[in-house]
Amino acid sequence: MIHFILNDQIVKTTIPSGTTLLDFIRYEKNLTGTKIGCREGDCGACTILVGEIVDNKLTYSNVTSCLMALGNAHLKHIVTIEGLNLPDQTLVQKAFIDNNATQCGFCTPGFIVSLSGCCINGNIASPQQAIDAMNGNICRCTGYKSIERAASKVADQMKHPSDVGSLQTAVNLHIVPEYFLSIQNKLKELKDELSSMVIKSDGKRLLAGGTDLYVQQHEQIIHEHPELLTTQSELRFIEQQGNTCTFGAATTVADMATSPIFNAHFKELEAFIKLVSSTPIRNMATIAGNFVNASPIGDLTVFFLALDAQLTLSNKHTTRSIPLRSFYKGYKILNWQLDEHIQSVSFELPTYSNTFSFEKVCKRTYLDIASVNSAMQIDVSEDIIQQCSISAGGVNPYPTYLTSSSAFLKGKVLTKENISQMLELVQQEIAPISDARGTASYKRLLLNQLIKAHFIKLFPSIEW
Repeated sequence: MIHFILNDQIVKTTIPSGTTLLDFIRYEKNLTGTKIGCREGDCGACTILVGEIVDNKLTYSNVTSCLMALGNAHLKHIVTIEGLNLPDQTLVQKAFIDNNATQCGFCTPGFIVSLSGCCINGNIASPQQAIDAMNGNICRCTGYKSIERAASKVADQMKHPSDVGSLQTAVNLHIVPEYFLSIQNKLKELKDELSSMVIKSDGKRLLAGGTDLYVQQHEQIIHEHPELLTTQSELRFIEQQGNTCTFGAATTVADMATSPIFNAHFKELEAFIKLVSSTPIRNMATIAGNFVNASPIGDLTVFFLALDAQLTLSNKHTTRSIPLRSFYKGYKILNWQLDEHIQSVSFELPTYSNTFSFEKVCKRTYLDIASVNSAMQIDVSEDIIQQCSISAGGVNPYPTYLTSSSAFLKGKVLTKENISQMLELVQQEIAPISDARGTASYKRLLLNQLIKAHFIKLFPSIEW
């Protein structure tokens, strides 16, 4: 049985754990403020908040409920737009009304929920942060300037919060109802009572974030009881031993983005992460899920190919390790057995002499699928390239490590001429096709420019 808190009520249900949280909210609980839009996680109309205790603190994240398994709500606090209501308007709701930031109103609940969640966590220190809190929420008729003005007004109210905890501040500022203050204790009580409970699984499939599977196989999954990976703490961790970083298969992109380990070793991590999907999707999507999806333009796959990540595969009886570079055998064809899954991923962290760069080009700067993406890790000592690893997406049937091009630079002097020779090899290692994201010739040119961008960013002294 699945137990969680829905707004201010404890919910118990035995319906299939693969049911989407969106359908449960609307059809089982008749909370219709959460809207059905694209059912692909793109529009944000179905945004809800998920509260869970992390490091003894109740933290909220916004997610798209159309892609969230009901089972993944177990022992968490789920907040819909109805759960934010006060007898009068909340601070966020009033800001939207005062700035004419709503028209038909279909998308408004998602915007309100996302901005309120950021306020609860105390993550708003500027108007731009308030605006960014709503990325992934799309408005089709109001126009974003009025929404941005509303967000800026909320940010102004958050500049001088009281010196109590952020949740208490959110209550004091009339952002959320007072019942939020009791949720942490209620969640602890639920966990103490039900910590040994295992959610029923019919063994048909493994499900992590669901951000890809629900788009592809929604009708099948909603009737199933999948094994839920994100509820297994042994699969969701990030740790460092020496210079090796290891993370579990259920580690989310948001976990990576907030990890002290990643942030200490990737100076541009925040900028890289913003190029990957939207905040609600990053809060659910797993890194290993991006690997398994095997998209030719998988952003995180390209990121970790350049880091020579190693996969630990398991079928619950045996385990084996293989390089991510050898995980792909063809378009959507993986080097694993049908009963295997990724257990963990490990890689060597960049050192002081190593530098790393990730580049992506798409029709929109953010919230879009790449036309071509690329990553590079390079170690240079006294202008001699000790090691170079370059990966690319969108130019072959699967994410590609550019073996010959990378090897060519080893031992070479870091010069424009050597880089130009390497770029000639790159063209021999790729075979892009023309599609909706660009012609083959455009993608060839684009990859050349992205690889040049790596060098320009990391070594601005090179004269081009």
